[in-house]
Amino acid sequence: MRNAEASKERILEAAMEEFSAHGIAGARVDRIATAAGCNKNLIYIYFESKEKLFTTVLSHYLVPAYEHLKFTPEDLSGYAGRVFDFSVANPALMRLLVWFTLEQKADEPTERDNAHTEKVRALASARKAGLIGDGFSPDFLLSMVMTLATMGTAASPLGPAPVSGKKRDALRKEVMAAVSTLAHATLASARR
Repeated sequence: MRNAEASKERILEAAMEEFSAHGIAGARVDRIATAAGCNKNLIYIYFESKEKLFTTVLSHYLVPAYEHLKFTPEDLSGYAGRVFDFSVANPALMRLLVWFTLEQKADEPTERDNAHTEKVRALASARKAGLIGDGFSPDFLLSMVMTLATMGTAASPLGPAPVSGKKRDALRKEVMAAVSTLAHATLASARR
């Protein structure tokens, strides 16, 4: 049993590298097998298909991330800072998320969609409790928080290239300040 679990773990690690570099369509099971040091057929025995392997990899690495990155609607700037740090520290996972976003079917809800919905609900409750401003809808606010929090990382197609050192630290501070401003905006100030 230990050998099977060790083999699965090696496959998941190799698949993470392959999928983050090439996406689902470009990834090759034979390269994953070679990198994992196993037979290609073993991958199909454990995971059935390349698509199921991809979703398993995504879940394997994302679930701990969701648990680690506790959502704090009352402290959105702190949450944005934690997401920023996590994004910088996990470029392969961030690339994997980009591939997932590009290749997913729009009509199939995902664990990521469910997490987003729960966060929007939490923001709506925080708004009712007066913990955040009413300047932006909870859905828009969450989207902006996540966009800002992944600036300068592998997940940001439009922001600066991945940054490091003092530039990363400065960007993190600006991200947190921008999120704080958004979170505390009121309807009157947002309409100006």
